[in-house]
Amino acid sequence: MEVNIVVHLVAALIPMIIGFAWYHPKVLGTVWMKAADMTDEKVRSGNMPLIFGLSFLLSIVLTFTYKFLADHHYAFQAFFRPVIEHGLGVDPTTPFGAELKGLIDAYGERFGTWSHGLAHSLLISLFVLMPVMGTNAMFERRSFKYFIVNWCYWAITIATMYMVLAQFG
Repeated sequence: MEVNIVVHLVAALIPMIIGFAWYHPKVLGTVWMKAADMTDEKVRSGNMPLIFGLSFLLSIVLTFTYKFLADHHYAFQAFFRPVIEHGLGVDPTTPFGAELKGLIDAYGERFGTWSHGLAHSLLISLFVLMPVMGTNAMFERRSFKYFIVNWCYWAITIATMYMVLAQFG
């Protein structure tokens, strides 16, 4: 798996950058604080270096979901991995393997665009994030406003991350 670590580190900063703007008191911060039953005292009582450090590490982990959930070229490389490595064991030096590899490489190159990253992020936001976050919000007895502020933040954040990773990663 080829990884451009600089692109992944930049993409891992995106949740913090968007979060700074999204949860700013002049944007949706006040709405979120009220919906989350959060006070200034609770915010100040947190160990912010630890919170931001762990958030950044978790964001790095999140960047790697792109390879597994949206990068078709990466997924099709399983044809050429040995069976013992959960591949199909196709030998790319055979005529069939060379033709298959050529088709897969051509196919994969067509989908390294920001719009492809956006499309996958929207699917993930609708079919993974929304049900999980909605279920949590209901069991936590949170308001619809709480759910929508947080879900929209993550939908926009993951869209931006996936667009960067698809285009430059």
